[in-house]
Amino acid sequence: MSISRFYCPQDIPEKGIFRLPEEARHHAFRVLRLGSGEEIVLFDGQGGESRCRVVDAFCVEVIEKMAVEREAGLSVNLVQALVSNEKMDWVVQKAVELGAKSIQIVETSRCVVKLSGERSKKREAHWLNVAISACEQCGRNRIPEIHPLVPLEAWLSLKREGMKYLLSPAGKSLKAFPPPSGKIFFLVGPEGGLAPEEENLAESQGFEALRLGPRILRTETAGLAALSSFHALWGDFS
Repeated sequence: MSISRFYCPQDIPEKGIFRLPEEARHHAFRVLRLGSGEEIVLFDGQGGESRCRVVDAFCVEVIEKMAVEREAGLSVNLVQALVSNEKMDWVVQKAVELGAKSIQIVETSRCVVKLSGERSKKREAHWLNVAISACEQCGRNRIPEIHPLVPLEAWLSLKREGMKYLLSPAGKSLKAFPPPSGKIFFLVGPEGGLAPEEENLAESQGFEALRLGPRILRTETAGLAALSSFHALWGDFS
């Protein structure tokens, strides 16, 4: 049986009794109904994890702190156009499971969903929680960065070093590109695709058009297919 894992954004001692923060306590004892003597794993999101034993409904005993790393060897950074709530949650969750180093959500001219102000901040906090839950499930001990929502043009205006791709039916096959030597940025458009002027702007900033086979992929599928392909060709899936 798998051991339950909990994100704990606090300093976890090397050994000894540790009082769980409220959110972890609620999940462990109210939701999962864990009992005294059961083992759990805590991680602080900065690397490594701690094997613990439940003492009571408030505290655990830290048995061992382990320098366990499960990060992908490739630094793949997903740049995803904003989509509807359920699709966005799916993309964030699965991108974390597939090893994305960071996720940047951008607004494009064809985005159906529009967010601003307080609504945007609430969604960003929600996406971070989705990423944390995905890390708890998949075993990652480092929380990928979920960057604040920005317009695509603003994001493209900043210079970035690395290999840069955008999904396009007119692009080259992934096998036509050389293995990466640094960061990878992969731009995925919304349901209707990127507007021609947005593609032109991305290409002027060094993005190269890439196609993933002969079929047109949905926006919520494209980034995940790219992540899987990058790791299969050049990373830790091979």
